[in-house]
Amino acid sequence: MNRTIDIKDLQGLIIRGYGSMRNVRYTMLKVNDAAKARKWLADILPQVSDGEHNAVTVALNMALTFQGLNALGLNEENCRNFGREFREGMVTPHRQRLLADFDSSDPQHWRWGGFASADREEKNIHIMLMIFGKTINELNEYYQTLETTFLQHGMSVVVNLDGQLNEGNREHFGFRDGIAQPLIKGLAQEGSVENTVAPGEFILGYKNQYGVYPETPLITSQQGELSLLSNDEEGTGYKNIGRNGTYLVFRQMEQNVEAFWKFMNENSMAADGTPDQKESIKLASKMVGRWPSGAPLAVFPMEDPGGESDLDNFGYYEQDREGHRCPFGSHIRRTNPRDAFEENKAKLSSKLTNKHRILRRGRSYGEGINAGPENYKTKGEVGLHFICLNANIENQFEFIQRTWSNNPKFQNLYDDPDPVTGMLENKDGQATQNFTVQAMPVNRCVANVPQFVTIRGGAYFFLPSMSALKYLTTL
Repeated sequence: MNRTIDIKDLQGLIIRGYGSMRNVRYTMLKVNDAAKARKWLADILPQVSDGEHNAVTVALNMALTFQGLNALGLNEENCRNFGREFREGMVTPHRQRLLADFDSSDPQHWRWGGFASADREEKNIHIMLMIFGKTINELNEYYQTLETTFLQHGMSVVVNLDGQLNEGNREHFGFRDGIAQPLIKGLAQEGSVENTVAPGEFILGYKNQYGVYPETPLITSQQGELSLLSNDEEGTGYKNIGRNGTYLVFRQMEQNVEAFWKFMNENSMAADGTPDQKESIKLASKMVGRWPSGAPLAVFPMEDPGGESDLDNFGYYEQDREGHRCPFGSHIRRTNPRDAFEENKAKLSSKLTNKHRILRRGRSYGEGINAGPENYKTKGEVGLHFICLNANIENQFEFIQRTWSNNPKFQNLYDDPDPVTGMLENKDGQATQNFTVQAMPVNRCVANVPQFVTIRGGAYFFLPSMSALKYLTTL
């Protein structure tokens, strides 16, 4: 039986996305002096926002890389107890193949988090501060106070990444985002049973959808003040540094808004060759799986009802089993198949899908333009700071990216990767990349879909509990 979730010991990011604080800064720090860094962490810990108290004007959460744990003083044996994907990082050759980070998305071109070289410090990202502010001025003022303290304690900034929630919570292609979030069983939230997921899928130390505790890092070599940590739930006798923490995936994704809408326009012309804005929006919505308002095609197949929709209580099995409303290959259907997982019945499909869910906590970056068929010229680079939380990186984030998004043969398709996030750059023009729209009497094949998203940086982090953060100060 699961214990009651200790909300006060969770960092707030697990509970909420801080939607009222629309501005964010992700500050990547390098630890140069472990003792000074631990002193800073002890001093700053009361300012870290936990799951119980919802901050109003500014909020602070923090995560660490594998190298960061070691830099703070966690010894090699205890560091090795963390998950393999987290230990190896995002840029091994194997992981590069899994995530399809090739060509312009190759880690050798990343601005941060990629391969280390003599003149780059990506491998020296140790701590990430996630600083949220209701206004940009409040964020900047709080950051100034933080910067003064961490610089005084021997830490240096590797990179600062600013982001925000755009008007109407729309990402830069023009679609309302952040809608389909799983609910965590045991927390004070209401929703459908099908969308309620065991806490162990997102929080270490609790049972997951398989009815078992997810693999969690233990302190097997005595270090620090162990009384601050809980005992391992499985009775090994070791202390569990993972409990009430989780793993955090960060991917900086540049969005080519102009290429996106030009492609939609070119493939939705009227019979006489003139532009058809309505059909352009419809094609883009077919690829996304929602209309720009956020309304799902599975419920509104013909046109966008308008306004701002957060409708998420729907399925595919009864409403759209053949994909005639929302295509099988659309972004939201393949990254969350809901109750239509392969050839399974609805109840089993929901159960299987929920074993691969993630909590999304990302923000856009760059100036938003409310993009559409006629308005697609951006002012500088724009994109998404994709962040997700999961207890098992391989079984959740990597599974979704590899098996559902990048897979060209998803749901009996043939050459159809995810049209939004799964397309390869395909410089040589040899690979076939299509998007199939299911229809009667015949399907429509939209051929030669280009890559709209390029990875510019990324890393795997550990988001510790409040008690684990305190423990790290005692090493």
